[in-house]
Amino acid sequence: MERRVVITGMGAITPLGNNVETLWNNLVNGVCGIDYITRIDTEDLPVKIAAEVKNFNPVDYGVDPAFARRNDLFAIYAMAASIEAMKDNEGCFDPERLGVYVGSGEGGFDTILREIVKWKEQGAKWVSPMLIPSMISNIAAGNIAIRHNACGVCVPIVTACATGTHSIGEAYRAIKHGYADAIITGGSEAAVNPISIAGFANCKALTRAEDPKQASLPFDIRRAGFVLGEGAGIVLLEEYEHAKARGAKIYAEVCGYGNTCDAHHVTAPHPEGKQAARAIKMALDEAQYNDNDVLHINTHGTGTPLNDSSETAAIKLAIGEDKARKAYINSTKSMTGHLLGAAGGVEVIAATLALYHGIVPPTINLNEPDPSCDLNYTPNTAVKADLTIAISQSLGFGGHNSCIALRKINS
Repeated sequence: MERRVVITGMGAITPLGNNVETLWNNLVNGVCGIDYITRIDTEDLPVKIAAEVKNFNPVDYGVDPAFARRNDLFAIYAMAASIEAMKDNEGCFDPERLGVYVGSGEGGFDTILREIVKWKEQGAKWVSPMLIPSMISNIAAGNIAIRHNACGVCVPIVTACATGTHSIGEAYRAIKHGYADAIITGGSEAAVNPISIAGFANCKALTRAEDPKQASLPFDIRRAGFVLGEGAGIVLLEEYEHAKARGAKIYAEVCGYGNTCDAHHVTAPHPEGKQAARAIKMALDEAQYNDNDVLHINTHGTGTPLNDSSETAAIKLAIGEDKARKAYINSTKSMTGHLLGAAGGVEVIAATLALYHGIVPPTINLNEPDPSCDLNYTPNTAVKADLTIAISQSLGFGGHNSCIALRKINS
């Protein structure tokens, strides 16, 4: 018997705020979280802007000081977000039925860079014994499981920028088919460092814009690349009857998931968006999307020339031109930048709250729409709408496509 799955907790560390409430308020108000990089010296870098997490002291968010000293920032962000997601839900589950699906696109990149420099300058004996358990991409999930006594399924997923969405989708399936009662899931990333910036910039992925407030331009004809971001987005998925029995607050129902691969190119999406469209259609078909639904789409929307036009084509291909034009679409990356492996987690939170509150956050800086991107991307100002269903989609290097469908919870 297939089971219903709902969202009963959310946690976020982002460039727009270090909790869900602040993130949501800033999204609705069109606040830009992008600015000049402060944490590293950018003199020798081709890009000097990013969407950094700001005013973050891990201890203020419940993270143990010793944990914060030993671990990479991506794991610290993930831990802080998991604590927020679980704040009203601790002790509510059989530990063997509580799981963790939290991934990262790049893992402990800061740790790798720091320890390689140490090895090169000081020698092997000075490399930290915490190098390996700090850098591996699964360690955020492992540490979250330890913190919350989650002894059930624990599967960290790595699919580049689709990591967060794939993690939530696979967690949804695990609960739906009876492998867990609840799963802490999402993604985390902390890759604002010189090597990451140089690598992304040299493969022409990052914008070279110099004005941080006019740099992330999804669906705008002036777009020239994405803005690197960081943070974590974590949700608690739970079997519906279990959540109802304990009186949990339910934000939305997860009701569909699509997972495909372009099998086309290492970094570029397929220009026709065929497999991205199939992921969208899979999620919406499972969610029983119909003519009476009012649809919201939180797009991948990176602001790269190839992504935005192919994603527009994918939406049209998936649901037809007429329905595509009626949908309320946005790109929250216009405000948060691109959080890589954390993007899907944060964007599922944004889509959940759009559905819950009936408000679609804007795509800011959309002043010169690209003729090839001709749908309603909610330019510059939030819009109220009686939404019944929402999807959040993510695409990753390697051709990974993922899409989560959510429904407004009624019963």
